Amino acid sequence: MRTYSFILIVLVRLFLSVVIESSNSTPKFSRDDFPSDFVFGAGTSAYQVEGAAAEDGRSPCIWDTYTHQGKMADNSTADVASDEYHKYKEDVKLMSELGLEAYRFSISWSRLIPNGRGAINPKGLKYYNNLINELISHGIQPYVTLYHLDLPQILEDEYAGWLSPKIIEDFTAYADVCFREFGDRVLYWTTMNEPNSMSTASYDMGIWPPQRCSYPAGGDINCTAGNSSTEPYRVVHNALLAHASAASIYKEKYQGKQKGMIGLSTYVFWGTPSTNSTLDIIATQRAKDFTIGWLINPLIYGDYPDIMREKVGSRLPFFTKQESKRIKRSWDFIGLNHYNTVYIEDDPNDSSKTGLSDYWADMSVKMTGTKDSKPNPSGLLSLLNYIKDSYGNPLVHVQENGYGEPHNESLDDIARINYVSGFIENTLKAIRNGANVKGYFVWSFLDVFELLSGYQSRYGLVHVNFGDKHLKRTPKSSALWYSNFLKQKKNNLQEIHIQKNNEGIRNCR
Repeated sequence: MRTYSFILIVLVRLFLSVVIESSNSTPKFSRDDFPSDFVFGAGTSAYQVEGAAAEDGRSPCIWDTYTHQGKMADNSTADVASDEYHKYKEDVKLMSELGLEAYRFSISWSRLIPNGRGAINPKGLKYYNNLINELISHGIQPYVTLYHLDLPQILEDEYAGWLSPKIIEDFTAYADVCFREFGDRVLYWTTMNEPNSMSTASYDMGIWPPQRCSYPAGGDINCTAGNSSTEPYRVVHNALLAHASAASIYKEKYQGKQKGMIGLSTYVFWGTPSTNSTLDIIATQRAKDFTIGWLINPLIYGDYPDIMREKVGSRLPFFTKQESKRIKRSWDFIGLNHYNTVYIEDDPNDSSKTGLSDYWADMSVKMTGTKDSKPNPSGLLSLLNYIKDSYGNPLVHVQENGYGEPHNESLDDIARINYVSGFIENTLKAIRNGANVKGYFVWSFLDVFELLSGYQSRYGLVHVNFGDKHLKRTPKSSALWYSNFLKQKKNNLQEIHIQKNNEGIRNCR
């Protein structure tokens, strides 16, 4: 049986912590080193942060069904999560005090349009209007993701969700509502978050809802339905078509008046060959084409990478000429969710030899973590340079980048400071190399319900006490470091330790 232990880590962005040595060095950069139109922010997603799962007309999404079946390792749900639905004013005030320039959040399709199509839920509409207005009143730019993995369960039940082309029409209608209702204030739209992660985790390995897979791809997961050799490719294909359809509506009906931008986000690790052998070098490029190229190639060139066509064959869907043209016109920016670097070597036991095909077998590589078990911030520099050189230097935003610690982490999260500082520094290096990068967002603003570990890991700049009925917020040292950086103050750990003991923001509720 195949082992997915590392692949799982890659997909869920290193939910378990990795060790970083503390450093007291002063960063060699400041906010002023970045272009004036560059934006710094932090993000969350609706299901992971809002809570109020059964309130004010919201219907269940596929994650509600999944977690209520006891599928999480800690048996948790996001019924309450960080309760931003009720605490959004407090959270926006804290964002403002920390100096965030932008907040990336997603809209819950189930909250806004509970039946998946048709009538708008007035209370859901009011909530998102209130949140957007609160952000703008505090000078914070809203960056909205329309879909962050939380499909309304009713659409999954009706026609199997992303497996059906019917999703294209329903997603487009949902997006149209969002553009119409919020686009006078929202200037940055991401249609979908990580369709590539969704397809592999949900339809290949079966570790996310709707938990579809087939032997042997699912490993020990007990999937009752699915086809891992075909469904991941169908899902991404439908997602790209739905994205392009929604973007077309935006560009035709709204963009001229609203003056906003629209894009798609993808999960991307950086890969480097394990050895200098020709096979490992070729395997590394193949892995880049299967991961980076799977979504970005259609956006730039209108079709999937040639190596995917060769390896996947008839299982990889085709675009019509009209679809290809529409996809190439469907974006103003590309969102990159990046956390880690991996070492790659060729796997001779690929699907052509074993006869057992799925996405990972088709890629036919082996992956291992960085050799010293530490994050590699320079991997982001390599990634941004690669996209610049390989795809004509498109406009990109680093929409997710962050560091996970166990649930009992210290508020003095020096490791997270070093992580974020290192990746911001390498973003600056890429800009100086000519990369067209215009934004960086930390994942996550608050501790949230994480999609594999529930409440057992924390990525937030701000600690949430999940054992407290008030869900008290407490900025960690990383939040204060980020705040100092954004406010263009001198950044060093001595200052942080002084401020965390003296500033009232440390204990704000």
